Amino acid sequence: MQDKYDSMITGLGFAVPEKILTNADLEKIVDTTEEWIRTRTGMSERHVADENTATSDLSTEAAKKALAEAKLDAKDLDVIIVATVTPDTPFPSTGCYVQKNLGAVNAAAFDISAACSGFLYGLTMADNLIKSGAYKNILVIGAETLTKITDWTDRSTCVLFGDGAGAAVVQPSDGESGIIKTLIKSDGRLTDLLIMPGGGSRIPATHESIDQRLHYIKMEGQDVFKHAVKAMGGAAVDTLKAAGITSKELTLMIPHQANVRIIQATAKRIKLPMEQVYINVDKYGNTSAASIPIALTEAKEKGILKKGDYCLLVSFGGGFTIGAVLFKY
Repeated sequence: MQDKYDSMITGLGFAVPEKILTNADLEKIVDTTEEWIRTRTGMSERHVADENTATSDLSTEAAKKALAEAKLDAKDLDVIIVATVTPDTPFPSTGCYVQKNLGAVNAAAFDISAACSGFLYGLTMADNLIKSGAYKNILVIGAETLTKITDWTDRSTCVLFGDGAGAAVVQPSDGESGIIKTLIKSDGRLTDLLIMPGGGSRIPATHESIDQRLHYIKMEGQDVFKHAVKAMGGAAVDTLKAAGITSKELTLMIPHQANVRIIQATAKRIKLPMEQVYINVDKYGNTSAASIPIALTEAKEKGILKKGDYCLLVSFGGGFTIGAVLFKY
């Protein structure tokens, strides 16, 4: 096991909209049932942003909490990384809006698009930026307002998604805890399995594209499930092996909260008891890049994640993207 750490998480925070949409509410919108949603996904409710709440708003709220825990002034931030597929605008970046909101006048700010793996891509970037010696204070945010690109006439997808943001402050390690190993991968051959086709340079917005509902999430559910199970399990195995740690030494796994069956399959792959897996998909649904930082913050606040614990974060997302981060808290 590595005993030298370059970077560590020093502050965490999350934010979700007030409005809650339950499975019972969805029964009134599309042809589905509460029992069907719960048994197949593990979801009971999700939070939904109102028309006046953008991704940067939730990001800013989560960021302020993370900065407060880290006891860091926004002016001392060197870099702001926002992972999202639902930016406020195609440009400028949501990161720049967050920078303005925080008053982080000395930071470089930008977005990354890696879907549900975005937060782990961001942590990997932050770890390596700190390793370079050029940067000390980095804010990584995973944030989404997925319900704004959800097709509420598609019963196979509209039950899945929720809104929220989670943030982490990453700084040089104190030598006792920190990020041990990161992994990021992608498989562009699977781009069409989970996609929002419209709105980019391939299919710009037109009356025709809007009429065809191409500006909403499209997903091949069974194919996504099959590849997700393989991808998350493989990433977990590879990361633990690279770090020289066994699942018996692992305290906690916090996976992307997409589907409880995918989570169970990932835990089984590394022979980790479900008691050591944090799950909150029942309360928030799939919040894409926000799901891991929200769960990570909750686990810390509830005392489930404690100082000295070894924790594995693992994800998959549209692209396909794959990510894993092993750290000692």
